[in-house]
Amino acid sequence: MPGFLLLALAGLAGQLIDGALGMAFGLTSTTVLLTVGVAPAAASASTHLAEIGTTLASGLSHSAFGNVDWSKIAWLAVPGAVAAFAGATFLTSLPASAAAPVVAVILFGLGAYILARFVFLRSGAVRVRRIRRRFLVPLAAVAGFMDAMGGGGWGPVGSSMLLASGRMEPRKVVGTMAAAEFLVTVGASAGFLLGLSTSEIPFTVVAALLVGGVVGAPLAAWVVRLLPARLMGTLVGGIILLTNARTFLDAVGLGRFAAAPVYAVLAAVWLAALIHVVRTIRRERAAVRHDEGAPAFQDGPPREAGQTLEGGTGAESAVPVHQS
Repeated sequence: MPGFLLLALAGLAGQLIDGALGMAFGLTSTTVLLTVGVAPAAASASTHLAEIGTTLASGLSHSAFGNVDWSKIAWLAVPGAVAAFAGATFLTSLPASAAAPVVAVILFGLGAYILARFVFLRSGAVRVRRIRRRFLVPLAAVAGFMDAMGGGGWGPVGSSMLLASGRMEPRKVVGTMAAAEFLVTVGASAGFLLGLSTSEIPFTVVAALLVGGVVGAPLAAWVVRLLPARLMGTLVGGIILLTNARTFLDAVGLGRFAAAPVYAVLAAVWLAALIHVVRTIRRERAAVRHDEGAPAFQDGPPREAGQTLEGGTGAESAVPVHQS
């Protein structure tokens, strides 16, 4: 088992990623714990117990920076919490030998989704407008259940769908989902505490993740406008894929025969994705510099720089954003 400091650094890294992308604290932490041999239910329980503190700190930090749309909190948090409780209860009812492949399949799928999501983003425009409750409630329920089952999933499912809707600023998506996640985490933790004995939960691991996450939360809320989200998302997706590939292959009966070629293919795809994303970011930044250097007498009104996933102004109207 890694030392307290290493686990705290894992929590810090996970929270920096989560605060910038609106996802991946749970996936990052659970993946680390599974890799070092923690049982699936205990790993997810540890992550969610630590997230009670980290999501509270993250939500307060995002609120302080004006990143939260409070009108949507209840419609995300309540169904998400109920579904997370159900997912945690179901996971603790499975024996560890059966839970490990289930969690690995979920994590592998979410890793593939994150990688594709950030590699194939398209430029579009956000038109801030109403999002119906009949969209928010089932979205929160699915995201909450997946979060408890896989140790992470609230952000990959919920944040990605809200970003894809094109109706909220990216910073508001990240901040609102982070604030709602507090109640979702409480629901999942209640399910784990009901289904597991306290002796099965490594509280030292919980404390280490909590310390690292709380330290990282304010910094993540501040840098959410500065980091190149496409690059960060591509890195996270590839790491999750590679670290869960072996258990995933074992779960589908291919571990003995396909491990080496699958790892080689995944590594090649990940490297190609990183190169593509870096080149895309450079082209987009060059285009922005070119537009900002356009002469003042160009046709039409002057353009202003707007919000993107790599950074933004916080404008509430129509702003550029990467949208799938």
